[in-house]
Amino acid sequence: MNTPICDFINAYIQNGKKRFHMPGHKGVGDIEALDLTEINGLDSLYSDSGVIYESEKNASMLFGSYKTAYSTEGSSQCIKAMLHLAKMYKNPSTRGYILATRNAHSALIFASFILDFDIKWLYSDNSLSYISCPVQLDKLDELLCSAKEKPFAVYITSPDYLGSTDNISEIAKICNKHNTILIVDNAHGAYLKFDEPSAHPLDLGAHMCCDSAHKTLPALTGGAYLHISKSLDPSLRDFLCENVKATMAIYGSTSPSFLILRSLDMLNAKIASGELIAKQKEVENRLDKLKKSLSVCGFELFGNERLKLTIKTCSYGYTGIELSSILESKGFFAEFFDRDFVTLMLSCNTKIEDIDALEGILCSIQKREPIWAPAPPICKPVAVMSVRDALSAKRELVHIDNALNRVLASFSLSCPPAVSIVVCGERLDKNAIEALKYYGTKQVYVVRHNSI
Repeated sequence: MNTPICDFINAYIQNGKKRFHMPGHKGVGDIEALDLTEINGLDSLYSDSGVIYESEKNASMLFGSYKTAYSTEGSSQCIKAMLHLAKMYKNPSTRGYILATRNAHSALIFASFILDFDIKWLYSDNSLSYISCPVQLDKLDELLCSAKEKPFAVYITSPDYLGSTDNISEIAKICNKHNTILIVDNAHGAYLKFDEPSAHPLDLGAHMCCDSAHKTLPALTGGAYLHISKSLDPSLRDFLCENVKATMAIYGSTSPSFLILRSLDMLNAKIASGELIAKQKEVENRLDKLKKSLSVCGFELFGNERLKLTIKTCSYGYTGIELSSILESKGFFAEFFDRDFVTLMLSCNTKIEDIDALEGILCSIQKREPIWAPAPPICKPVAVMSVRDALSAKRELVHIDNALNRVLASFSLSCPPAVSIVVCGERLDKNAIEALKYYGTKQVYVVRHNSI
């Protein structure tokens, strides 16, 4: 497969072009030599022509999309753009709302602030953590059946941070039945396209989805995709394709990183060669064996993702914080941990010998008496202000013990996982306070009394 962005940059360097343009480093340095800007021939990320467009067409073919657009600002840019497109198509002149699983990334909340739409949250009776929220199909269908006004989109986060995936194909059937756009935040699942069979949202019926290539594929941080499905009704499909670039431009810098674009371009060639897929299978098979060994040792595992290892630590006698600390002392750094879980992310570039070493470390940890201190139940705070009004209001910082019945003005979250226990505009009831304290929050920004 050709690599038009890489080819242009390589030719530019080899021909000794004089850089009387940005960036200011003028190509001096190893990485800097590969870093260019939108000069003649290299084109703009937000146009439908040139070498970037040719590279995006390669990605579209590999992922089986009708159209794929690159992002150099992660899936966050794609999430805002997808919601903008869905609202523009379904609710251009009204405020509207979406149905969304509660474990949504903060990018969704920021999109609500910018576009000023409401969010009706999908909760799950089966949630064990605020970052995992499996969709209950009967509840989703019931909500859509009973809705006097239909949401302009259903928004699902799958896979989630703990490595659980939703039944996208059944969710898609429900959305199609109710003529509702299905958007999937697949930031953690770009690699799912290359499993057999594919478990990628596009192949399971999603209308639009985003993938963070940098999370599970060998791309530079910030490299992501916005995919539009081939299976859409032609009028919706054509509308999305005609407007996706201009919408992405609203939420992206006019100076995208060409180092990131180059890495996405190189990634196409690695996928097409079969090299990446073969390595991915090898890592997945080795991780499957590791999971079996850990189960034999008595570890309780969580999730069903092939490239994530999530351990529910308390049943083994450790908090997630303690287990993560043990791993770090041995040179192994987890993607995420809290009091209850440790999540480790792998990719096709993970070395088999590192998985071997990880198995040795984990299996050597002495099992202790289980910790019987269950996390507080998932709180369901009531929104009393819109996200936009809350984020725009005057605020004050208060200790969590003094926040009861106050209205959250700004996020209390960390990244990872960038998922909110309480969302801006919601009232901090007793359950919300307990949940925030459990996960280590000591202070929160609340709306000043005279601003409500």
